[in-house]
Amino acid sequence: MRIDHQRESDNIEDRRGLGPARIGRGGLGIGTVVLALAVSYFTGINPLTVMNLLSGVQNMTELSAPSESGPIGAPQDQLGKFASVVLADTETTWRNLLGLRYEEPRLVLFSGAVQSACGTTSSAVGPFYCPNDHRVYLDLAFFDEMAHRLGAAGDFAQAYVIAHEVGHHVQNLLGVAEKVHRLRRQVSEVEANALSVRMELQADCYAGIWGHHANRERNLIEPGDFEEGLRAAAAIGDDRLQKMSRGHVQPESWTHGSSEQRMTWLKRGLESGDPSICNTFDRKRL
Repeated sequence: MRIDHQRESDNIEDRRGLGPARIGRGGLGIGTVVLALAVSYFTGINPLTVMNLLSGVQNMTELSAPSESGPIGAPQDQLGKFASVVLADTETTWRNLLGLRYEEPRLVLFSGAVQSACGTTSSAVGPFYCPNDHRVYLDLAFFDEMAHRLGAAGDFAQAYVIAHEVGHHVQNLLGVAEKVHRLRRQVSEVEANALSVRMELQADCYAGIWGHHANRERNLIEPGDFEEGLRAAAAIGDDRLQKMSRGHVQPESWTHGSSEQRMTWLKRGLESGDPSICNTFDRKRL
């Protein structure tokens, strides 16, 4: 990708390496001890067990709590700046396509675990979008895993990941996310998984929409970039990941779609540039 001298986004928070904010300078506070004793009294659970559970929750929160020593700022390293440039270019694309309807999301870079309006989350879940605070959360170590464990290296592969999460933000702004979440609560687990697949594939298509405009309007794409993105989409297909981890495939448990489906919908966006072709919910066959 041609990203030198490109605009960086102002909507980025680098929370990597921030020290934990300790409660009472280490250990559990007196309020927590009282709470543990109260829970023990009413439930009969050993108070030490309750305190251990509460300590675990506290430790997860501390992993991502900002340090008192400094503010959250923009990234200064090369990979962080790359993420900032990609975010800025998605802003340009979606502002042009949606106009005043588009509200720019924020990108939070973190390491290990992070606290969002959707709860405390470990980096083990991968990049994610939280609709409650309109933020994309990304541990950049995920890019290393993509390259070394999944065989999906390259800058456009990395950009695709960010653009996919921004695609979820677009779904949130357009009301798609709310409708899907409401429907998922009314159906069986298998049907709910199928709805999630359609939502993820639409986000893949939206990532392709961004790639199309980044190439056609701003000439950011180099030969081989789109192929990197398609390889990345194939690498994180549910069927491939299940085969790697379990040795067999269970389509009824998919939540993101197969490698072929993810490649197909990313390619649709890359070739078209028109968000209207991304309606996965009207398609009988994905």
